[in-house]
Amino acid sequence: MRIGFIGAGSVTRVMGRHLLNAGHTIAVCNSRGPETLAEFVEELGRGATAETKAQVVESDVVIIAVNWVQAEEALQGVDWSGRILIDAMNAHHEMRPDVTSLEGVTKSRAELARAGSTSSEMVAKWAPGARLVKSISNMPMEWIDDYGADRPRTVLFASGDDAEAKYLVIDMLNDAGFAAVNLGSLATGGAMHEVGAPLSGLELHFIRRIRPEAR
Repeated sequence: MRIGFIGAGSVTRVMGRHLLNAGHTIAVCNSRGPETLAEFVEELGRGATAETKAQVVESDVVIIAVNWVQAEEALQGVDWSGRILIDAMNAHHEMRPDVTSLEGVTKSRAELARAGSTSSEMVAKWAPGARLVKSISNMPMEWIDDYGADRPRTVLFASGDDAEAKYLVIDMLNDAGFAAVNLGSLATGGAMHEVGAPLSGLELHFIRRIRPEAR
């Protein structure tokens, strides 16, 4: 598949590499233009290209991976109808949040409480018509920057209201060497693995499942 990334930070660098290793191609954009991403895509390697946002959103799957405070603007100017969009962000309301302390996470949780919805439900409003899946953001990227064939299958959660889109994302993540776990809807599942939630920042490795074919 062709997978597009809006944003060129650690999520794109790490997940892009995993997806390239699985045989996918990736397209990357940022707010400053493709010409500023030459070094970034060269580092990622063959199969990665720097493109405009208009080109990136034509991918089979699009991953939004920008700082939360930039998310609403980054999603504007696109007809999201029918497009599969992965929300790989954590809802920190500061440009450079303190993600290592309880105080920093508590501040982000308080902002979400005031909003009265999960972060992904907010993304769904900013990208109307998108087939939205919340995933990837539960795991710090520095915990999964091992690209070796014998690395453990780290669990990544996936939540969404469009079952077909969610299972496509689950298959994509499994194909890239992870163990994707379906947590249900955006409202219920998304609340379990957004910033500060019980399943956020929890490293789990897949060992076995009674019914391997079950999703």
